[in-house]
Amino acid sequence: MFGSMRNMFTSDMAIDLGTANTLVYVQGKGVILNEPSVVAYTIKNGKKEVLAVGEDAKLMLGRTPGSIEAIRPMRDGVIADFVAAEEMIKHFIRKANARSKISKPRIIVCVPYGATPVEKRAIRESVLRAGARKAGLIAEPIAAAIGAGMPIADPTGSMVVDIGGGTTEVAVLSLGDIVYARSARVGGDQMDDALISYLKRHQNLLVGEATAERIKKAIGTAKMPVDGKGKAIKIRGRDLLNGVPKEIEITQAQVADALSESVQQIVEAVMTALESTPPDLAADIVDRGVMLTGGGALLGNLDLALREQTGLSISIAEDCLNCVALGTGKSLEYEKQLTHILDFEA
Repeated sequence: MFGSMRNMFTSDMAIDLGTANTLVYVQGKGVILNEPSVVAYTIKNGKKEVLAVGEDAKLMLGRTPGSIEAIRPMRDGVIADFVAAEEMIKHFIRKANARSKISKPRIIVCVPYGATPVEKRAIRESVLRAGARKAGLIAEPIAAAIGAGMPIADPTGSMVVDIGGGTTEVAVLSLGDIVYARSARVGGDQMDDALISYLKRHQNLLVGEATAERIKKAIGTAKMPVDGKGKAIKIRGRDLLNGVPKEIEITQAQVADALSESVQQIVEAVMTALESTPPDLAADIVDRGVMLTGGGALLGNLDLALREQTGLSISIAEDCLNCVALGTGKSLEYEKQLTHILDFEA
């Protein structure tokens, strides 16, 4: 895609620092780590000590006693808790770099297109303090497009829609750079929150994030089922009327109703991007269609819902969960050809 690959240090890394999950790509090995972006602390005498990071910490969310705190340091694709984020990055770098003799890797991190200079600086400084020799940044939509194998270096328009945990990035790319991009604060987390609110309002049932995520993955859909009900699963939560545990059945129709606002926000972001795209590039997108990446692309029938409302051909990337991490890693390998989009500070 970008010509010959240049030789790199095997310790070079790429990090997809996501709101829901963090993925680490190591040069020559591919994506070797994919864990939840969660940190758990023990609190003793007012002092915090890291107890667990990643998968182990996620199991504690919503289940901790007063002496333990489990938090998610990322919100909307950017750092919300700097101390926790730094601890998390350190842990993941050590874990990914365990077999390497070089302790200070060069690392590139993807950031949302709409990230402010302050937010970018915070990410860069956290990565440097976590042990990187040099820290670079790349815009998330470009990384997603590269990871999906889109021909972004061509003089034609390509559109990518990356639906992550905290944000949805919609971008039109041509000649290896962004022509138009928009970052919408809608993603997997907002969908989980929408399900929690829906069950509270319509079923008087209080459920946690883990249950909402399970519903979304099991029967989540962007379109109302043809039979008006669809599949169903049983879930448990707390009855808000009498405070006792309760089990109910939730259908795909109810899930589609709960997620309708989130889906509409994604549709609107795509439509706004199309309206803001130069005519010739818009014509290319009509020919090529739109590529969906990120975990949110796995929401049932989302491609059909987008196709119906935009009239465009919609494709889901083959490895949509890993696209951003793969693209961020490939950007290091093709650094000379992508100098204009890689942000490495001296």
